[in-house]
Amino acid sequence: MPVNTGHRAAGRSAGGGLLRRHRDFRQLWYGETAGKFGVSVTSVLLPLAAVSVLHAGTLAVSLLNAATWLPWLVIGLPAGVWVDRLRRRTVMLVCDAVSCALFLSVPVAAWLGVLGIGQLLLVALLVGSAAVFFQTAYTAYLPTLVSGPDQAEGNAKLHGSAAAAQIAGVGCGGLIAQAAGAVDGMLTNAATFLLSFLCVGRIRHREPPAAASRSGCRTPLLGDVRKGVRLVAHDPYLRSLTLFGAASNLALGGCQALLVVFLVRDIGLSSGAVGALVGLGSAGGVLGALLVRRGAARLGTARALLLFELGVPALAPLMALTRDGAGLAFFVVGYGAVALGVVAGNIIKAGFIQGYCPSGVLGRVTACSAFLNYGTLPLGALLAGGLGTLLGVRPTMWLVTAAMPLAALILLWSPIRSRRDLPTREAAPS
Repeated sequence: MPVNTGHRAAGRSAGGGLLRRHRDFRQLWYGETAGKFGVSVTSVLLPLAAVSVLHAGTLAVSLLNAATWLPWLVIGLPAGVWVDRLRRRTVMLVCDAVSCALFLSVPVAAWLGVLGIGQLLLVALLVGSAAVFFQTAYTAYLPTLVSGPDQAEGNAKLHGSAAAAQIAGVGCGGLIAQAAGAVDGMLTNAATFLLSFLCVGRIRHREPPAAASRSGCRTPLLGDVRKGVRLVAHDPYLRSLTLFGAASNLALGGCQALLVVFLVRDIGLSSGAVGALVGLGSAGGVLGALLVRRGAARLGTARALLLFELGVPALAPLMALTRDGAGLAFFVVGYGAVALGVVAGNIIKAGFIQGYCPSGVLGRVTACSAFLNYGTLPLGALLAGGLGTLLGVRPTMWLVTAAMPLAALILLWSPIRSRRDLPTREAAPS
């Protein structure tokens, strides 16, 4: 549940909520929820397959986690330009189809007796590449699908369902691994991406062609990338949120890379218990989605952001105190605090960036921010894998969990500290 970058006042339109009155948003919500469920199942099944089936070591499991996020470093920036030039719904459909096929390949390879850690790394890398395009496209697509006053509700519903899907996914991931095995269980992943493909395909809304496509005149790819980078680098709000996301995800990537190894080998939990415990902690994400709009309205979006990103995650180091038996409560509270803060913060930031940036550069700005945000996740995983090998898993868990709330000090040194609400004006492209 990585930190993303990117509130407009949440006004509920007449006629009920979005899910009841907006058919196309409902299809997007179904598809995104199914996809997030699949991603959550993957986060349990892939490392479990590496640990329990292929008997991979701590560093190899960390490499597997890093491979999922490495594409943000490699293709994150140009992906934003391509998304701004293409129809975003089409991009999402292709990504769902590719992910479905990749997950089908894992049990097929196992049935043929040729599955190895190399294939798992390749699947993680390619699924991560598809996720780069899907997330960039869907973030830029939402403002074209729903009107401005509905975007805050749309973001809250999408992020809240993602948190709920994570709870169900990690819990089911452990149970699936016990019932069908970590490898055969990946058929579930393929099914979720197929469902996402069918739901997104049922969206009737069609975007107009991008301005550059209509005119037949496109600036060079590198020039468009530079525009997105300049806009993020020169704007104090976008810059601060991006740097915070990068620092926070460096620590979060390390924590996620070690979770399964920590709980299985240090604590001695079974696959099902790992899924149940992580799923219980992930309930904090649902609580964050329920609290964020009320908190932002009462405190202001800027102050609520500081509360959710700095105050609540201060409980994260409790995870390193985890012991078997009653000591498992430390993990639930610590992980739940992280989940609450990340989901609530992402909802505020997603609404802010969608209302702050012009639609024509939204894909580039999203990708530029995500390039740094998600690009540090594989670095954190690799760093944690190395430290875990040298220092031990529990000492490394202390380091990465303590770093999570410290990263939010970046927000205290930014203009956000002196504001009640984040600005709503549009950032002008440079």
